[in-house]
Amino acid sequence: MARHKRQALEAEHHPEAIRRRLNGGSGGQSLPDAILGGIDGCVTTFAVVSGAFGAGFSATVALVLGFANLLADGFSMAISNYEAIKAQREHVDGVRRDEHHHIDVIPDGEREEIRQIFLAKGFSGAILERVVETICSDRELWVETMLREEHGLQTEGLSPLRSGLVTFAAFLAVGAMPLVPYAVPGLATDTQFLASLGLAGLMFFLIGMGKSLVYHQPVLASGVRTLLMGGAAAGLAYLTGHLAQALFGVSM
Repeated sequence: MARHKRQALEAEHHPEAIRRRLNGGSGGQSLPDAILGGIDGCVTTFAVVSGAFGAGFSATVALVLGFANLLADGFSMAISNYEAIKAQREHVDGVRRDEHHHIDVIPDGEREEIRQIFLAKGFSGAILERVVETICSDRELWVETMLREEHGLQTEGLSPLRSGLVTFAAFLAVGAMPLVPYAVPGLATDTQFLASLGLAGLMFFLIGMGKSLVYHQPVLASGVRTLLMGGAAAGLAYLTGHLAQALFGVSM
């Protein structure tokens, strides 16, 4: 096993593999958006189902409330993510314009910033001066280096439209799963809820496993942790619905 892992690592770090990976763009940026949308979609929908079941609502009411929340909350979340990424990109563009202006007005000061940045990384002497000269000879490289090194900004993969659409699609796809049993005619209410519970638990677990691909966490632990968090949200919704039914006589 250790030998196979080493061989896989060596293959990933072959010069050609490294070149392909670095030039491959930011396709992986969509995965966090999908995970975010999927988790929130499943929590939102199953919370509605749990609350409806706890309050004694009929399957039809649970289905209507679930789909209404699925569409409304999914759209709201997609718009929120779109605006957040758009604001982030506008901030990066603003800082980029400032850096271009600084290079025009005080190029020696900006060159010294590059020198200080790479001095802190351990470069010195002739090598440091060669690095500074190489970077500052390319204006775009100069500015992008300042964005990353001085301001700590991400300059690639910021697509508001893609983030919004991926979030919305994941929200709908995963969030619809707990509603599937309520769309099946002839099932008893308890059976519908238990089936919905099972599907929601499976979604939480799978999403948690997917998170491990992004954040490099242990797969099983990540799945269980997300399952527990989703279960806690559903339990709170069920308790709220049950208390509402007991206190206010809300039922259908």
